[in-house]
Amino acid sequence: MAEVATFATSDQLLVVIDPVARRTDGESVRIAKDVLSAGAATKVCMPEGPEEFARVLARRGSRRPVLVGDDRALMRTVSLLYRQRELAGCALSMVPVGGALSLAGALGVPTGAVAAARAVLDGVVRRMDLLVDDSDGVVLGALRIPSLPSPAVPSPAGSGHASWLRTCQSLVRTLVPARPAREPLVGEPRFGPARLRVEVDGVTLVDLDQPVETVSVRPAASGLAEVEVRPASVGAEASPLCTRGRSVTVSGADFRYRADAVVAGPVRTRTWVVREGAWGLTLPG
Repeated sequence: MAEVATFATSDQLLVVIDPVARRTDGESVRIAKDVLSAGAATKVCMPEGPEEFARVLARRGSRRPVLVGDDRALMRTVSLLYRQRELAGCALSMVPVGGALSLAGALGVPTGAVAAARAVLDGVVRRMDLLVDDSDGVVLGALRIPSLPSPAVPSPAGSGHASWLRTCQSLVRTLVPARPAREPLVGEPRFGPARLRVEVDGVTLVDLDQPVETVSVRPAASGLAEVEVRPASVGAEASPLCTRGRSVTVSGADFRYRADAVVAGPVRTRTWVVREGAWGLTLPG
């Protein structure tokens, strides 16, 4: 990250308050508005949905956007500006309000309303790297590919109760039409290894013949991504495979992935490329 500029309190601010922030912590929203209004000329907008949120950003003019919201609101804002090809020229500021604030904290934004608002007024813009995929999706903090769900573990046999239960289940299956298997929910237990090919800058780090537990990718520094693959262990725990590169391609059986706080997929292949210094975020000086 590199410092770009400090701000004068005479700057005009466009304060965009996410609806989730208003519902979850109205007091912190009020505090942020008071501190910002006392230190700069502000225009406050309270969009009700994603479309209005996008229109407000598009019509910001020369005002500096200040987001009052949580991690998801930050991700949505960065994604919108990237897809509009306006991210490089727009320095974002943020006052974290809401339940999910781990990403904002990891990026260096103060998580208290007063401290964050003061950083908006007196901080500096730091340029940060961004992971961009081949469908125009963005990753600010971390990408993670979890293991595939494994089949449910059968109940132990041998008791009369188990035999009775299996008989009832068999009868039910004959009476109720079969349904397609349910997609696993995020966070469900019992995960098994996946078979994926992971390539970094065109070099294969792990191939389909080596089951893996997880793959994680995050922007590191100087336009590089930090890649860690944890192979499935048999007996002793296997050591992770770590490397750095500018592009990461993952392919194989259908897989889902978590980009920051959002789960996407399933896909058969996806490539992420690091965009060095692609966006700016105001942080304490």
